[in-house]
Amino acid sequence: MGDGVPSKTVFLACGFTPLHLQTFLAAELRLIFPGTRVEVNTGLFGDLIGNVERLGGASLEALAVAIEWSDIDPRLGIRNLGGWPADLTEVLKSTEASASRLLQTLFQISRITPTVVSMPTLPLPPMFPTRASQAGVYETELHRIAASLAASLSQSSNIRVVNSQLLGQLSPLHGRYDPKADVSSGFPYTLQHASSVGRVLAELIYNRAPMKGVITDLDDTLWAGVLGEDGVDGISWNLDHGAHMHGLYQQFLASLASTGVLIGVASKNELALVETALARNDLLLPRKDIFPVEAHWSRKTESVRRILDTWNIGADSVVFIDDNSMEVDEIRANFPEMDCKLFPKGDDKAIFELLESLRNAFGKTTITDEDALRLESLRRAGVRKKDQAAGSLSTDEFLRSADAAIVFEHGTVDDKRAFELINKTNQFNLNGKRLSEGQWRHIFDDPTSFLLSVTYKDKYGPLGKIAAIIGRERGSTVIVEHWAMSCRAFSRRIEHQCLNYLFESMVADQIDFAYEETPRNGPMREFLQKQMAVETLESASLTQAQFAKQVPLLFHQVEVLSHV
Repeated sequence: MGDGVPSKTVFLACGFTPLHLQTFLAAELRLIFPGTRVEVNTGLFGDLIGNVERLGGASLEALAVAIEWSDIDPRLGIRNLGGWPADLTEVLKSTEASASRLLQTLFQISRITPTVVSMPTLPLPPMFPTRASQAGVYETELHRIAASLAASLSQSSNIRVVNSQLLGQLSPLHGRYDPKADVSSGFPYTLQHASSVGRVLAELIYNRAPMKGVITDLDDTLWAGVLGEDGVDGISWNLDHGAHMHGLYQQFLASLASTGVLIGVASKNELALVETALARNDLLLPRKDIFPVEAHWSRKTESVRRILDTWNIGADSVVFIDDNSMEVDEIRANFPEMDCKLFPKGDDKAIFELLESLRNAFGKTTITDEDALRLESLRRAGVRKKDQAAGSLSTDEFLRSADAAIVFEHGTVDDKRAFELINKTNQFNLNGKRLSEGQWRHIFDDPTSFLLSVTYKDKYGPLGKIAAIIGRERGSTVIVEHWAMSCRAFSRRIEHQCLNYLFESMVADQIDFAYEETPRNGPMREFLQKQMAVETLESASLTQAQFAKQVPLLFHQVEVLSHV
């Protein structure tokens, strides 16, 4: 462990012999985390719940739990010859009790360790009085208990449950169970099923950051038909006109917008005609959810570039969708980081598969208040810039008139928005270092560590929680290890107020920054250079005296919330 290679330890909890599942899970994690030493540990055979309970406060990257029926009651497997009674009432009672104990155990451990769970994947044994074609009362009740457990677990933001529908696509039920291996070695999975379970568990442990925006074409994409030829009333997206899948696409984009995903339009069309079409009251994607709209006859590269500038996000966080393969190739060539997809018009199956892939790209574990504010804050930013440009006020006068208010809050490990900011923000980011959920939780093991989150609003509206600082106190010095601020908060002197708060509230003489240059954190570099009055950041330290000389006038009303 002293060779400088980063390491991650995952615990695999299962009641069966882990064998190939342990191997496949470790292999998948090594593919996801190249250059990292990944170790997958396991516990005692036949004691899944006990293995989890014994973890205590172990320092882990994640806990992966593979539950099977025999873990809930040994009589639901074939390795224990305890008898299959004709009256299965006692089995149901035992299963209910085990599920309740497992639920409480996983809730408790997930407060310390990020947890992913696979519910029973194997078929129940032939122990029921009904025919195999009939779902009898006992079998149905067992599935109800498992479904209830899964539903309860999924309500926790610290636990992610494997989607049984996806697993069914990767590993059909008839090819999952190996009775011979179960009896001889205690490992019940076929190799293919072990590979599929390991893959999905690894994906959930990784918990990839979701994409942020969709740029979509209109003609033969958002709707069927060509607006310039068919007219506003001639385009369609319903079943009667054979265009139902276009309506489904609209409906899907609307669902993304409701979770904070940005939806923009890049179309070769007349803007006035496009606005009339988007104003149709039967459109399933509300006009208010679309911003901005780029409609003209210039190259789509120009449209995409302007949309990215308006959103102020990177191309690697955006999906571009168009029915014209030439347009898709053009955008892919000019924005190689962007995920460019061809809209498969006329192919209902392929369109449905496109929606499934988009769900995977944009899916998120939790939806924050800031997600709902994102689009409106972008619109307000445009109004704010126009007001500032149109008026004759100086920057100081304009900021004084904005009625800005900042709330500083000392947060906890459960602050999902702060975690998101550290992992998604690029431009105003101290070093670009991303934190896994395990690393995030272990930060709070150090009693000198702190998390400071910043919430902002002004007369143009609320931005929500827009900044997060993670650091440690070392006497009269504050060490800032992570600092990220949303691009929506630029030019409001919030960053200056953050430094002012650190110096005053923590009675610090100096702040040391764990700064590292990245390809995209130029705004952070420029800010620190200006505060330190240096041309290069060889030593990223700022004294209170230096800050006092450089700090501009600050006009925010400041409120501080105490530790939660």
